[in-house]
Amino acid sequence: MKTPVAKRIPYLHEIHGDVREDDYYWLKERTNPEIIHYLEEENQYYNEVMKPLEKQTEQIYESMVDRVPDSEINVPVQHGPFFYYSRLEKEKQYPIYARKEAASRELLPHTAEKVILDLNELATADDYLSVTVRRLNNKQTQLAYLENRDGSDRYTIYIKNLETGALLPDQISNVYLYSSIEWSSCGQFIFYVTVDELQRPYRLWRHRLGSDVTNDELLYEEQDATFTLFIAKTQSNKFIMIYSRSSTTTEIRLLDANSPLSPLQLFDTRREGIEYDVEHWGEDLLILTNENAMNFTLLRCPLNDFNARENVMEYDENCFLQAMYPFENKLLLLGRKDGLTQIWMLQDGKLEQLQWDEPLYTLSILDGQSYDTEEVLIQYESLLTPKTTYGLNLITREKKCLQVAPVSGVYDVSCYRQEQLWAEAEDGVKIPLMVVYKEGALNSGPAPLILSGYGSYGYSSDPSFSPYRLPLLDKGAVFVTAQVRGGSEMGRTWYQNGKMQYKRNTFTDFIATAKYLIEIGYTTPSKMAARGGSAGGLLVGAVANMAGELFQVIVPDVPFVDVVTTMLDETIPLTTLEWDEWGNPKKQEDYFYIKSYSPYDNVEAKDYPHMYVTTGLNDPRVAYWEPAKWVARLRTMKTDNNTLVLKTNMGAGHFGASGRFNHLKEAAECYAFILDRLGVKVDSAILK
Repeated sequence: MKTPVAKRIPYLHEIHGDVREDDYYWLKERTNPEIIHYLEEENQYYNEVMKPLEKQTEQIYESMVDRVPDSEINVPVQHGPFFYYSRLEKEKQYPIYARKEAASRELLPHTAEKVILDLNELATADDYLSVTVRRLNNKQTQLAYLENRDGSDRYTIYIKNLETGALLPDQISNVYLYSSIEWSSCGQFIFYVTVDELQRPYRLWRHRLGSDVTNDELLYEEQDATFTLFIAKTQSNKFIMIYSRSSTTTEIRLLDANSPLSPLQLFDTRREGIEYDVEHWGEDLLILTNENAMNFTLLRCPLNDFNARENVMEYDENCFLQAMYPFENKLLLLGRKDGLTQIWMLQDGKLEQLQWDEPLYTLSILDGQSYDTEEVLIQYESLLTPKTTYGLNLITREKKCLQVAPVSGVYDVSCYRQEQLWAEAEDGVKIPLMVVYKEGALNSGPAPLILSGYGSYGYSSDPSFSPYRLPLLDKGAVFVTAQVRGGSEMGRTWYQNGKMQYKRNTFTDFIATAKYLIEIGYTTPSKMAARGGSAGGLLVGAVANMAGELFQVIVPDVPFVDVVTTMLDETIPLTTLEWDEWGNPKKQEDYFYIKSYSPYDNVEAKDYPHMYVTTGLNDPRVAYWEPAKWVARLRTMKTDNNTLVLKTNMGAGHFGASGRFNHLKEAAECYAFILDRLGVKVDSAILK
């Protein structure tokens, strides 16, 4: 089969005295049958390219499936008389949510299970299914959950009677995919957030159970197109918090969950650049804010006077505070220090940091825990340590290991290595790298290496364990994550120095990392692959133009690559919300800066690495036409004979296929492509 060739229709964009040629602009006409035909042609070409790799793909897939445990059960979280958990059975695609009624954790092994929601029963064949938010009413007799079957951000609320198993007639569509539903304390009302035509969450509604949805009351509408609307309950369940957020500014309203018909209370009006969060603790509200504190500081105020604020503790610029977890008898804080996630306990006005043994790790506090609990569940993992759940006694401060996630097959942690390295950016800043490999992988010199990164929205790339990475480590592959600027790994300034007019730092940090790994002998350009998804796809897409010669393979997953065009088009979902991240190209300075790195606008007549590009037809975050246009232009201009494929998931969105085995199949295909181009024989002996 010949390489697909997209039709070219001349089109010019003109702004700020600048003209951009865009012969593939027509590819955004989704209802045009020619476009579907073109994408299907690209998929046929992809299948032909991958056909010789079917054996390797199947070997990788089977080695991953072999790592799926017979059963995976999360540590149950206590909520009143019940303990809630999810479990995965080896042959199942989706999790099963269940609960047990017991007086204590010790009695759980002897207590009967009640399944409250089995996603496998909701799924149909290989069709897409996503269930996100699940919320119980206070009596724990009804479960509200969000369901989607097309990969978009438009979900439907279903409410299940847990005593009868039947669904209530109340069904509410057009609801945002997360942080969008909460119950009133009485259980008679559901509060929910709907999306506009661009899938921006913007309206808060109140629904009385049993009533017609058309009679639901609109409580608040976020009219600023650069803001989104979310809701969440406080840890105490006393208040429902209504968040209006942009990427730089926050405004919060409170609703007393015990008085569902009461008006919303504005906590603090929005002020540009001021971000804050609010929690309820005893007779006070806690405020986590960046006002006069780049890495956030902690304040408190009484419930009856939002303006009477005082410091809870002294501000420490070395601690980036990100979340509050107030329990009845103790306050925990989650954040970052020294490039790692940390948990602190507030004690006598000071933060006491919990200590851990490994040099690299990730911590989180499990959601849904009772406000009055004396044991808080904490999840810990590293590149080498599977997810481990600890119970932290808030009174004695003792940590007790409750569970280590099972790893199917042989796994000897002493045979693997994790390390933190530091590359020097072109401006002298030290860039942290997370590295994992099997003992002996570097003994024979440079190794096949997969370098990944993200670096946007302040999102941090933290160390995590994956049993499905083990088969690739066993073949001698080295995995490295570059924690480039644009994330928050090193604090809030790390994010600020990788966005807007500093965005190029993200790309040059990644390039410096690649050069460093070559300099220290970990790999060579012919043995290195780059991978990134979404904004990480922008990262590796920009790097393909700026320094593609450093890589043998580049894998942009659902990549954001037509930045200028998208940021100029306010009819595209998320565009107006993104101006605080990338800039608004209607402003001349922003326009030319974005154009300087936008992958689509910087394709050149030169050699590019092998490239494996993915997209989803229903993706509301990065429209399919961005990677489609980019691939079409690359096919026309690149001067090499390297492989370039575009795989479009015709029935899913930004997150690819649903179901864990479908995910593993997609991962196996991608790794088969990467390893083949890096010269790694999949059927070779395991590294000893």
